[in-house]
Amino acid sequence: MATVIVALAIAAMIVLGMWQIGRADEKQAQLARYQRSLTMASETQWPRTAQEREAALYRRSELTCAQVRSIDARAGHSQSGQTGWAHIAQCTLADGSPAVVALGWSSDPAAVQWQGGAVAGFVGPSGKNGVRLVASPPQAGLAQLAAPDPRDVPNNHLSYAVQWFLFAATALVIYVLALRKKWREAA
Repeated sequence: MATVIVALAIAAMIVLGMWQIGRADEKQAQLARYQRSLTMASETQWPRTAQEREAALYRRSELTCAQVRSIDARAGHSQSGQTGWAHIAQCTLADGSPAVVALGWSSDPAAVQWQGGAVAGFVGPSGKNGVRLVASPPQAGLAQLAAPDPRDVPNNHLSYAVQWFLFAATALVIYVLALRKKWREAA
C-alpha cells in the first residue's frame, strides 16, 4: 500500500511540474503581448471587464475621475528611478464604476490635493487582477511616476517546475532508502 501512495504522490508531483512548464510558455506569450502593447500608438478605452483589462495593460488610455473618494501614498519609484511615494487616487467614474489613478511621485508622503477630472496615462497592473492608470503627465503638482513595465512581471513557472521535479526525486530517494533499510533489517 505504501508503494502505491508514494507512486501516486510522485506522479502527482511530476504532473504539477509539467503543468508549470506549460504555464511558463503561456506566461512568456503574455509577456510578449505586453511588450507589443508598449509600441502601440493608439489609445485604448478605459477597461471595464477582466478581458478588457488584460488587453489594455501597458497601453495609453484616459478616463475622467468624476469623484475622488480618497488619495493615499504608497512606496513607488519616479521615472528617474528615485525611491519615494506614489500618490494613488481611488476614483468613481461618471457611470459609478471605480478606477484607480496613480497621480504621480514625490519624496514626501504628505497628502496631496486633487479634485479629479480628465487624466491620461498608461494602464498598469494594480493588485490581483486589477488595473490602474499611471498618469502621464502627472497630476496634483507631482513628478512623473515610473511607467508600468512588463519586465517587472515575474515568470517563475520554470523554477516552480524544477521544484516539483526535485520534490518527486526526493520522495523517490527517501522511499528507496526506506525500502533498503527495511530489507536489511529483514535479512
